[in-house]
Amino acid sequence: MKNIKILMMSFVAVATLGLSSCVNDLETTPIDPNVQLPQDVLKDEAAFEALLAKCYQGLACSSSDGANGGPDINGVDGGFGQYLRAYFNLQCLTTDEATCCWNDTGLPDMHNMNWQASNQFVVAMYYRIFYQVGLCNELIRQVEANPAGVKFENKGALIAEARALRALSYYHAIDLFGNVPFTTENDAVGAVGPRQINRADLFAWIEKECKELIEGNDLAAEGTNVYGRCDKGFVKMILAKLYLNAEVYIGEDRYAECAAICEDLIAKYELNDNFADLFAADNHLETANATYGAKNEIIFAVPHDGINTTSYGGTNFLIFAGTGGDMNAAEAGISSGWGGLSVTKQVAERYTDGDARAMFFTAYGTEIADIFNFTSGGYKSVKFRNVNHDGTAAQTTGFVDTDFPLFRVADAHLMLAECAARGKADSNKGLASINAVRERAGVATLSSYTAQDVLDERSREFLWEGCRRSDLIRFGQFTTADYVWEYKGSVKEGAAVADHRNLFPLPPADVNANSNLKQNAGY
Repeated sequence: MKNIKILMMSFVAVATLGLSSCVNDLETTPIDPNVQLPQDVLKDEAAFEALLAKCYQGLACSSSDGANGGPDINGVDGGFGQYLRAYFNLQCLTTDEATCCWNDTGLPDMHNMNWQASNQFVVAMYYRIFYQVGLCNELIRQVEANPAGVKFENKGALIAEARALRALSYYHAIDLFGNVPFTTENDAVGAVGPRQINRADLFAWIEKECKELIEGNDLAAEGTNVYGRCDKGFVKMILAKLYLNAEVYIGEDRYAECAAICEDLIAKYELNDNFADLFAADNHLETANATYGAKNEIIFAVPHDGINTTSYGGTNFLIFAGTGGDMNAAEAGISSGWGGLSVTKQVAERYTDGDARAMFFTAYGTEIADIFNFTSGGYKSVKFRNVNHDGTAAQTTGFVDTDFPLFRVADAHLMLAECAARGKADSNKGLASINAVRERAGVATLSSYTAQDVLDERSREFLWEGCRRSDLIRFGQFTTADYVWEYKGSVKEGAAVADHRNLFPLPPADVNANSNLKQNAGY
């Protein structure tokens, strides 16, 4: 990311009015003359734009003040509680994609798959999701209320983007936690604990929201919004993933609908010729938007900037934690590594010779002898790096410029291929899509393929991009003995775990405080 500043403002406090579940009387007028009300702050459209910026910034940073400010959510380390880092811990660290040699309380339990309900890393993701939902709800609420009588030029767009971001967080909620507390802008703030929505009803709500945003005129068309802001391609990816996993979420086959969306996306976005460029410090040049727009494989990226949007999560975490030992930190574009992350041998050995996606430091071998020792073994991923695609330096070595590619059209290609393998899409189109991804990687194309081939291809293509846990669950391989990896189930050779691990627990503090909530089975 280059020269992009997200506005941080004194009136972030406005958003916090919509986040409390403990205050029963929010309609009293403060007597302190220093207290600012919404009408004192939201005086023009730029103020509302800055409030929307906070909704976006919540994906990239732990706080409005960057890496070293007070975190948005309490009770957890600011780095642990950053949205994308928390998401990585649940979606990747629990799978064959990653181990971490650190011994922070509860962290080994993530890869070992024996986390407890109070695990701080699970709790961090839960509260980060619902902090985001609260921010988006409050933005919509304040735009609709318009306390200062602002004459909007882009009222519809403000609301549409907040709805899209909220849909993303509710998609993460349905995938990770199942039945969750549910609020929208129409719910009274702080009066009672939120009601719990079941997975089927939340599925229907997300589907409806996405369809309305896609069919409406308020959200920018694919690739036409400014850099760092979402558009209809963003929402279509949420809906495609919702349909792809519908059998898990609601027990219904929605692959045909997933395939239709993927075909539409494939027609509007293109694979980049060079895989490595997608994960370089200047990968904003690979993102579909009206600001740069030269290439467009990345449908939406979460912006990172080594000066303006710093954090100890996101791609900063992936690059710093993935570097250590005998690795050359300068090659990663950073000052020094933290020495934490490795990939299991099952992932490392899945790549074939010549695969451009096999971006690893290999000196320690594929097998991890001691999960708590970074140099005892295991390949180290060097996929993400804080160096520009042409080898020139990024802005700084202390924090990274590399954006996180949340959605790529390569995902649409492999979703279409999977739908075809399941008999719900045109087989020729499915074959063309999986081969397009393989050809770009420099490996042999296929004459035919199975659904398992798609799962393996997804493993090679989307390492550390937040897909793996959901993919394994969809194929029945996350908890079962059908597929095991190093240290799964707390044993070196890997073992099955109980099926309730397909969902994470709700935080006990929330369950105890809100009588509307029922804990997930097994916890």
